[in-house]
Amino acid sequence: MRGAPYAGRRDLPVPRRALFHRIPPDCHPARVELLRTPDDRFADLPDVVSAPDYVEVDDPDGGPGIRVATYTAGLEDAPAVLLLHGEPSWSYLYRHVVDALVAADLRAVAVDLVGFGRSDKPARIADHSYARHVAWTRQAVDALGLRDAVLVGQDWGGLIGLRLVAAEPERWAGVVAANTGLPTGDVDMPQVWWGFRRAVEKAEILDVGRLVASGCARGLADADRAAYDAPFPDETFKAGPRAMPLLVPTRPDDPENGANRAAWEALGRYDRPFLTAFSDSDPITGAMGPVLRDHVPGAAGRVHPTIPDAGHFLQEDAGAELGRAIVAFTESLPR
Repeated sequence: MRGAPYAGRRDLPVPRRALFHRIPPDCHPARVELLRTPDDRFADLPDVVSAPDYVEVDDPDGGPGIRVATYTAGLEDAPAVLLLHGEPSWSYLYRHVVDALVAADLRAVAVDLVGFGRSDKPARIADHSYARHVAWTRQAVDALGLRDAVLVGQDWGGLIGLRLVAAEPERWAGVVAANTGLPTGDVDMPQVWWGFRRAVEKAEILDVGRLVASGCARGLADADRAAYDAPFPDETFKAGPRAMPLLVPTRPDDPENGANRAAWEALGRYDRPFLTAFSDSDPITGAMGPVLRDHVPGAAGRVHPTIPDAGHFLQEDAGAELGRAIVAFTESLPR
């Protein structure tokens, strides 16, 4: 499968939305146009989280529902851990973390963000916004019926997940922030992040596997690089990875600054257990670890691990180590 790229043909006799859903340009032009990655792109991956299930979330412009891929492993009645990935990865990133959680008799639940993994992919960069991704993820969590779960967020999984925690603090048993933050545009992003954003903006062909590999300190096997390329048969499917760097608040008047400042204030009152599990080699988010620990009351008095020899994608570099830190945190919670 890996050596035969899919051409993204638009003349296949498939059921409605089986490959993608296209709305005629003279009919509801504002509605989200959806693409769907063929299942055979995910055949024979070296490791998988689990077989996917799907929930449906709303097109904010009134179009057809958007299918979101979810993955569940472990005992149904075990304490749940929600795993949220970031840019430009998908839930494959958490496969080694999932192994550690299941081995400890926990229930792992992962969600592919809209535009990533096996979830439907809005075809236009303009179809993506920070607020939409928060709403889509909240609807997926609602559909999964998750309550009293531990939320784990890395990269955009934290930018979105921390907004969910701030909006419904009583919903979560605890939070693990891993190489993430909640930018408001009041402090400039690191230069290395600006380099990443410029590279994504300028790339004629966006090499997703290479982007993930560049964020790993221990390297990335060719088979795993191919797994990160799998959701994107061609450039038309990559609006999500191209959009996300543009959505990070980078200036004081960013449209999401108000929501993020309000969420930051709410996190300053969050007294449920809160853990930072950052790596030691992430130049993008490393500075946010101590900021979160100082700001969130639930982080006080805890031993916050630093995962050694790991880059931005610490789940790839040290998934087992991160998994064990999440297990220890979850097992320490009152039940």
